[in-house]
Amino acid sequence: MSDVMIRVPAEVRDQLAAVAEARGISVRSLMREIAAQTLTPEQIKERAARTRALLAERFGHYVTDEESAEMRRKMREATAAHRSALTDLPSSR
Repeated sequence: MSDVMIRVPAEVRDQLAAVAEARGISVRSLMREIAAQTLTPEQIKERAARTRALLAERFGHYVTDEESAEMRRKMREATAAHRSALTDLPSSR
């Protein structure tokens, strides 16, 4: 396995180091976890297709493009609200 250097701002490096330390792992291990958990756009499309097929097969519900778009919008809003709430928390440092 070859290593690759990735340049990030100091605050990002410090955040990654703090998260890794809190989990008791190295930054390298943390980056492996993040990469393993992050889906590519193609993987997201495949998962969506499998989910649509499962809903149709097991529950007889055929998800429309409009329903799918509405759920994406709601998820974006929920994610933004969650991130905003996290930034409003007092710092523990």
